Order: sequence, then C-alpha cells, then structure tokens
Amino acid sequence: MPLKPDRIALAPGFEISRIVTGLWQIADMEKDGRQLDLDALALDMRAYAEAGFDSFDMADHYGSAEDIAGRFNAMQCGGAIFTKWCPAPGPMTSAVVRAAVARAKDRLQTEKIDLMQLHWWMFQHPGWIDAMKELAALQAEGQIGLLGLTNFDTGHLRLLHDHGIKLATNQVCLSLLDRRATEDMTAFCAASGLRLLAYGTLAGGLLSEKWLGKPPPDPRNVSDWSTMKYLRFVEQIGGWRVLQAILGAAAEVSRKHGLYIANVATRWVLEQKAVAAVIVGARLGERQHRDANARLFSFVLDAEDHERIGHALAQTTRIPGDCGDEYRRPPFLTASGDLSHHLASFPKVFAAQDVPGKPGRRRLDTGSIWEPLAGYSRAVRIGDRILVSGTTATHGAGEVVAPGHAASQAVYILDKIRAAIEALGGTMEDVVRTRIYLRDQKDWEEVSRVHGRVLGHVRPANTLLEVSGLIGNYEVEIEAEAIVEGNE
Repeated sequence: MPLKPDRIALAPGFEISRIVTGLWQIADMEKDGRQLDLDALALDMRAYAEAGFDSFDMADHYGSAEDIAGRFNAMQCGGAIFTKWCPAPGPMTSAVVRAAVARAKDRLQTEKIDLMQLHWWMFQHPGWIDAMKELAALQAEGQIGLLGLTNFDTGHLRLLHDHGIKLATNQVCLSLLDRRATEDMTAFCAASGLRLLAYGTLAGGLLSEKWLGKPPPDPRNVSDWSTMKYLRFVEQIGGWRVLQAILGAAAEVSRKHGLYIANVATRWVLEQKAVAAVIVGARLGERQHRDANARLFSFVLDAEDHERIGHALAQTTRIPGDCGDEYRRPPFLTASGDLSHHLASFPKVFAAQDVPGKPGRRRLDTGSIWEPLAGYSRAVRIGDRILVSGTTATHGAGEVVAPGHAASQAVYILDKIRAAIEALGGTMEDVVRTRIYLRDQKDWEEVSRVHGRVLGHVRPANTLLEVSGLIGNYEVEIEAEAIVEGNE
C-alpha cells in the first residue's frame, strides 16, 4: 500500500497534510506568456489530493494558481486551500480588504477561504494592522476559516498576538541553509500555539543529489526564479564549499536510510518543533514527486543523523536578521535581488510640509489626536537635523496598540519613528540619539532588545528611564534624533 503523508490539526476539525503542495511555480511557468490548460492542471491537483497531498498553497500573484484551484474546488474533491494577499502598502479600509477577499473567493470558487495569509512589504506603514483587523471581522462572519501571515518577523507577529488578533500560522523560509525560524520565532510559537508553514526546504533544488560534488552553476545560465533566489542564500552562509559540506552530510544520512538528500533535508525541517507542515513546490502537469515525498513518513532522523548534519551546519554563517527580513532590508535574498527600488516606489506613509515663515524647516503630523490638541509636530527637520517627538503606540486617531505589552508597543513605535524620519528625507541609519521612557523598569530588557534589533547596526546614543507615569494607557514612549548629513 502506498505511503500516505502524515496529517496535523491546525484547528479543531481542520486537518492538513504535513506536505503542502505549493503552486508558486505556476507564475514561473507563465512568465513568458505561456498559456496553461487550467482544467488539465486542476485534474493534476486532484491526483495530488487522491494521493493524500490534499493541502495546497498559493497567492494572488502566483499567476493562474487561484483559478486552477477554483476548478479543483468545483470538482468537490475536498482538501485545504491556502492563499495569500500581498497588497501594496496603503490605507486598508474595509472596502479594500473586503474586495480582496471577494476576489480571492471568486477565483477559488468558494464561499469560505480555508486559510488567508497576509504578506506586508513595509511595517513602517501601519495599514497592516487595519488589514488584519478587517480580515478578523471577515473570519467572524464565516468568510475565512483561519488567519495566517507570510514572512513576518517575531516582533510584528507578537504585536498582532498582543493586539488580540488570533493567528494560526506564519509562513517562513526554513531549511538547512536558513535556520532563523528555529530561534526566537520557535520560542514565540511555543508560547502562543501558532504553527509555522515552512517553505524553501529544498533551497530551489540545491539540496539534492543533482548538485553533490558538482561545481556551482553560472548565474547567467540560471533561468528559474527559485534557484536564483537560493543561490543568494548559499553565498550568505559561506559559499559553495559550505553547501557541499551540507550535501555531503545529508547524502551520508540518506544512504543510511535508503532515501534521497531531498528526503533528509525536508525531514529535518519537519522535525523542528514549531513546524506544522512544509511546502513543496509542484510544476503541475510537468513532473511530480508524490511518491518520493511520501517516503518522508517512513523514517525519522536519529541522534547520529542529527549529529552528522549538525557538524556540517556548524560551518555555516547565520543568515542575517529574523524571518522575512530578506524582503525588507539588505541583504535582499530574493529572486529579484535588491528590492530597495521596489520598496522606495511605495508612497511615504506621512506627508511633510514646509513651516510658514521658516525657510529650511519642515514638519509632519501622523494623525494622532494629541498632535493638534497639544500643539506639536510628530517630527521636524531643520537643515540636516530631524527631531522626532516622544512617540507612543497610538494607531490612527487614538487606538492604543497592544495595551499592557511594552515590547510590542516598542515595535510599533520604532516603525512610526522610521516612517516619520523617512518622510523628512532620512533613514534609520541617520539616527544619532534615542530616549526611551518606561512605565515599569521590569520591561527594560525586552524593550532594549527591540531597540537593538532595529538600531543595533547603527548604535545611536541612548538613554533609558523609568518614569513615574506615562500619559494614557502606554507602557513605553520613545523619541529620536537623526542627522542626515552630519559634520565629521
């Protein structure tokens, strides 16, 4: 009898395969204008479901993936459909969010999306909180089953959790090359009950026999996006020599179990504590690896296996930052490479304006109820100097973000400070001083860690104080100063 993939419950009554079939390669298959037979590919999806691989992941920008899944849904084969919404940063009104969900439901031919995941390009634009609040409202109405995220770092994931948004999953890169998700992210998952959906487990096919003992490919001859992307990861961890050490160790383990390197690499990810499932890409209608993937559930890695793999991993350089950072800051480890121009194309969050009668002086407001009431600006630029007022976790006109949670409020505050500085022509790299005011000194370390994650590479002067009280229901307030063109 053929092996069937293991299953796991993401929520009561909602089980998925621990191998999720990813449809991102549909976009790659269509990138040169090729017209796909959507009905035929839906039949291929049914073959996956009949083999036990009945969980599928896609997104609004994966070409015709949602349309293919809609045809699959029309066959009433069952299964679980995950999709993603990846909007450009901007105001996330109820109408905007509901239109996106309606569009996805229409393409998927369903009344209820099993798992809707949000990807957000730039956290300094606070619209992602509004988007998640509206998605939660749609979930309460029965239009969405579970809510998830894609490529969120631990701090912003925790912020949503502390703000009362119930999340089921976060989809992140996790492989023998990229183990960031096994650190703070896994600790948060253990505390919150959230689970990870891991992608990139085979590093675009680089973690396979095909590359064992072989020279690196010429990047000029690499045409598929996935391999382009993960060659950048290889460079970050130490280069081709380090990859060969990992492949060698995985090959030894695979021979011991009578399997393939890909089986070992994927099994290693499946055995990570926070991982609910791994996402394995499929080129529907072209080739399938269902039988090979099913073999993942015929063995487990023993202590000797982990020791052998761990010895190879010890030679690697850690991928910088936290999960998802590769989409938002250098090094940009994406198929397209440097995304700075893409990110710069989005409108600034706040609009700066000249101060009447003060040549060379500019200021901005953020919409807080306190700014006009108390008669101050969120930030002011005078020449090359930018001064940012004491900033709290005030969302929109007056909503307090993550009440009672100092670290999450600090995450939101530093995003808002970044948006203010950028609107006045600076960057966080220009920050030379910060001052942090805490309601309770017991929060000093977790708030300091948030500060360090954002500004640790800049190392501005800093003052940290406990104060007798902060106005409003806030745990922390932060102010900042930046010099865009400082004197040496």
